[in-house]
Amino acid sequence: MPVATLREAIEEHVHDGDMVALEGFTHLIPFAAGHEIIRQRRRHLHLVRMTPDLLYDQMIGAGCADHLTFSWGGNPGVGSAHRVREAIEKSWPQPLQVHEHSHAGMAAAYVAGASRLPFGLLRGYFGTDLATVNPDIRSVACPYTGEQIATVPPLNPDVTILHAQKADLEGNVLMSGIVGAQKEAALAAKRLVVTVEEIVERLDAPMNSVVLPAWVVSAVACVPGGAWPSYARGYYARDNAFCIAWDEISRDRERFAAWIERYVYGTRNHREFVQALRADGVSL
Repeated sequence: MPVATLREAIEEHVHDGDMVALEGFTHLIPFAAGHEIIRQRRRHLHLVRMTPDLLYDQMIGAGCADHLTFSWGGNPGVGSAHRVREAIEKSWPQPLQVHEHSHAGMAAAYVAGASRLPFGLLRGYFGTDLATVNPDIRSVACPYTGEQIATVPPLNPDVTILHAQKADLEGNVLMSGIVGAQKEAALAAKRLVVTVEEIVERLDAPMNSVVLPAWVVSAVACVPGGAWPSYARGYYARDNAFCIAWDEISRDRERFAAWIERYVYGTRNHREFVQALRADGVSL
């Protein structure tokens, strides 16, 4: 099985200039992996995500990316993603080019990428003005009815990064609970890195769970708590208090920079990150 430390996995599979998708739909968001990308000072990334929230706020604020493909952005239930917003509006810490879609458009793009199709199709976008700001949104005529159908180019990330509950000794990965486009993003990518809560001898997959086979997985890293402050079903809940606190942290450049310096650059791995937060009174 391609087991590695998180540092090794990111070092080998994430390179400057890559298109990188860190997926997770409110649940199983790979925060620890994103922090390791910040630690390794990756630059000029094209970040892709259906719902860029706190994680991409941190990565974009740290200067990791100059492109973002997304379908919604913010601090869920709280407000704006202030670092993303300042990158777009004021080019700090650097300019950020955005490619905006709807959730349905992003899903169609991932499915097209996973299926190795030239584009994705959806009934959507007509009657909206999103195509005026995203020239990648186009249309084709149905060869059977002549109906105009919206199209989006496929998404094929250089690397997709996920967090999941378990991997087995052969490298198969289990995700259960709410999932978004993780499966499609995994199959669309050239490389797949997965962090997990635990590695077990045998997967016991509940009904409607997702199992990613070992042959699509480039590396697995065991990182307990690696989705915090999002949640991992069966392991820990979403930390709503931190999401609220992040709104104030991220509003100010200096306060944000100090947080990244203390908890990300100032720690060597996710374990030290957690220890630093606990030492400062943040309970995980």
